[in-house]
Parts: sequence; C-alpha cells; structure tokens
Amino acid sequence: MSELASEPMSQGSESSGRRAAVVSSLRLMLVRHGETSANVKHVLDSRPPGPPLTELGRRQAEALADRLAHEPIVAIYASTAIRTQETAAPLAKAHGLPVEVLDGVHELQVGDLEGRSDADALTEFGKVFLRWTAGDLTPAMPGGESGEQILERYLAAIDKIRADHPDGLVVVATHGGVIRLVAEFIADNVGPQLANAGLIPNTGHVLLQATEPGWHCVEWTGVEI
Repeated sequence: MSELASEPMSQGSESSGRRAAVVSSLRLMLVRHGETSANVKHVLDSRPPGPPLTELGRRQAEALADRLAHEPIVAIYASTAIRTQETAAPLAKAHGLPVEVLDGVHELQVGDLEGRSDADALTEFGKVFLRWTAGDLTPAMPGGESGEQILERYLAAIDKIRADHPDGLVVVATHGGVIRLVAEFIADNVGPQLANAGLIPNTGHVLLQATEPGWHCVEWTGVEI
C-alpha cells in the first residue's frame, strides 16, 4: 500500500445510518502485532507481556515501517505486550518518534483459556466472542474479561489519544481480537458480519477517521470500505 486513503468512502452497513460529519483530520490506525510463536501454534495468548516476535514477525515489523514510511504519523503507541512494542519499534525509528506504551489497549483477556489451543478452548472463545459482536457485552471469557470491561479500558485509551492529538495519523500497535471488537463498536459503518469475517493478519490494520461524534472505518486490512 503506497498511500493511505485520506477521504473515507461513504458506503456503510445498513445499520450504521447516515455517516457522521468529519470534524478533524485525525486518523487512528490500529495495527495487529507481528507473528509470535503462539500465533504459529494457534495458542490463545492474551496475558502481557507475552512472547516476542518470531524472525518472520520481525521482518513483518520492518515491512510495516516501509509501508508507512511516507505517512504523516504524529504518534506511535503500543500495548504492554512485548510483541506490540517490537512491532512498533522499526516504525518509530523511521519517523524519529518514541514508542509510547499505552495502558488499556492490550488483548482481550481469555482467563482460564490462556495457553490453550485445543478445540474445546477455541470453541468456547468463539461462543463468547460471537455474543459480544452480536451486541451482548455482559458475558466474560471463563475466568477472563467481559466485553463491557474490554471496551471500558480500550475506549478510555482511545479517548486519551483523541484528546492529545487533534490531527494527523496515530498508529497503535495492538491485538487482533480486540481490534475487531472495538472497531465494530466505535465505527459507524462496521457491523458484526465484518467483525466476524476472520482474523486480522499479522501487521494488518484497521484505519479509522475521527467524526462527530465518533469514528468512521476507512480501511479494513488494507481494503477501503
């Protein structure tokens, strides 16, 4: 991708209604971290600080920096996980910016499912996640977070970003599951079908444009919507 879309398209989901007016030039890019050993083994791995990037993950992080080399990035944030900070580091170096560790943007906490990759664990995860994207945020992962808890701490972090950066492009190195959940609930044109469509690839992103009163999704893993 040589250039990010600067003007989001007006098409949205049927449930989103009329798109809200753009009130600033602030764009927020939520980027999934690069590959880790847990990703390779399909392990549910949510608890920070977690594993580092694999060799492929480090190459993905370098490719991300190349992809965004000419974008007007004003700040780069990462979660408390090692993998997101390592993903953000090459991009930060290329732009002469620090990687700011931001509390609240870590992965959804899977509790008793942590470290598991068996079919039962993945099925249980999927059942809870689907209830969240269907609009019921009260269930919690077994021994983990509810959808309400996740959105509360993640949206507090986004509100801080919005208060600190009235314009420009802000990049947040974060996590795939929580990106899909949060994007559905804050963007006026993202519904359950898109949120449930599939995993966001390593270093894939969702790009949001600030509007009044919320956000509009411009790109989903590189595809304009």
